[in-house]
Amino acid sequence: MAQICPGRFTAQIDGPFVVFLIGMRVNRLFALRSWMQVAAAMQPMLVELKRNPELGLLHAEPFFYWRGGGLLQYWRSFEHLHAYANARDAAHLPAWAEFNRRIGGNGSVGIWHETYQVASGSYESIYANMPRFGLASAARHLGVTGRLDSARSRINRAQDSESSTDRKM
Repeated sequence: MAQICPGRFTAQIDGPFVVFLIGMRVNRLFALRSWMQVAAAMQPMLVELKRNPELGLLHAEPFFYWRGGGLLQYWRSFEHLHAYANARDAAHLPAWAEFNRRIGGNGSVGIWHETYQVASGSYESIYANMPRFGLASAARHLGVTGRLDSARSRINRAQDSESSTDRKM
């Protein structure tokens, strides 16, 4: 079981990053073979990405919902994500080709993804009595004290530091 961090924490990461959500939806419940193939295809990619941190994956967490599941992923940059998705020597392209060949046209399984580029300081987070989770698993995990006590101050901390740098010039 994950270690609970008592108290209030936030996450802080240097520079911009990417949030990538990817998942599948079971459209035909009795097409077990199809959706199991899609679900199983993700594990080799995650193993490859975790073994090679230079590829840019910072953290991934699975989630499940009625009729499907997905992964919440944090990437160093869109360029890292895009390069991995298109790398001929990586696990993704063969898995994508296999999906299109065997399942893509039959409608038994749907797949989806969403990509969000997050500018430096344009995010905030709070975790109370939680294990490290989400962005806190991909970034620094900081206790919430002083200026980090409110959502507004957490999201404005980068803007405040940029403003003070501008004033010094």
